[in-house]
Amino acid sequence: MESEGPQKSWIDRIPRVESRAAGISLVVSVGLLVVKFVAFFLTGSAAIFSDAVESIANVMGASVALFALGVAHSPADEEHPYGHGKVEFLSAMFEGNLVLLAAVFILFRTVDVMLGGELVREGQLELGLWLTGLALAINGGVGFYLIRTGRKQGSMTLEADGKHLMSDALTSIAVLVGLALVKLTGWSYFDPITAILIGLFIGGMAINLLRGSAAKLMDTQDPEDMQTLTKILDGHVGPEATEPRICAYHKLRHRHSGRFHWVDFHLMVPADWTIQRAHAAAGAIEGEIERTLEHGDATAHIEPCAREDCPRCRGR
Repeated sequence: MESEGPQKSWIDRIPRVESRAAGISLVVSVGLLVVKFVAFFLTGSAAIFSDAVESIANVMGASVALFALGVAHSPADEEHPYGHGKVEFLSAMFEGNLVLLAAVFILFRTVDVMLGGELVREGQLELGLWLTGLALAINGGVGFYLIRTGRKQGSMTLEADGKHLMSDALTSIAVLVGLALVKLTGWSYFDPITAILIGLFIGGMAINLLRGSAAKLMDTQDPEDMQTLTKILDGHVGPEATEPRICAYHKLRHRHSGRFHWVDFHLMVPADWTIQRAHAAAGAIEGEIERTLEHGDATAHIEPCAREDCPRCRGR
């Protein structure tokens, strides 16, 4: 493997736009964790407590996400010839496990509160509502920023972190609704019922996050990538095809290593083509795929066409 020059630290490998996004996520998560626990101690609200517990997962997830981005941008080496991109899937899986654990803890704790009769202190509800509203606005804004940045950069780590913050914003909405109902009706059980709904919601979100990261780790084929690759290759087959025209293709496979795409396929070319011509055609198609995917490596295996009725071989 070629050396990339002076060895960089893991933080220096992260593009500035990504390190800034991950850093903002971490700082915001820590700040909101403090705000939510202050709101909980003031109100004793089970719903606010459930929101605060999820924020603990946010802080831990944001910390791991920042480190994972540095590892993901490490260059390929002898032990990892396909690079280190899959650490982003491990980071997303770690965050999914944290959120699932938080959901289970919230459910058990809320049931215990209901059985023990420890209900919300209504005297401080208004302040709790204001603090929760502040957390909602900040989480929603930062979450949207992270999702947009993650999609633009092709980073599953940032996108997963952003979705987590957006889900946190949704739980804050549920908290506001639950506490507002307590304030309006005086029935304190709206609070633990809201907490249970929040626990179920973030549990479902965690399962979806775990399923998505597991699918990537298992190299599940991406339907969008398949559609893109098929369109490119189909464009080089047939009488109206774009040059270089080929006879056919098969054994198309692709997988993700973080944001990086690995693609391989077999190209069928006329048997009378020289090695140089076949290689040039393969290189042109590989380059087109790599430019389209942006972060990608395409490899074509060349085979001579054996079809007697092949239009390309017969000059049509």
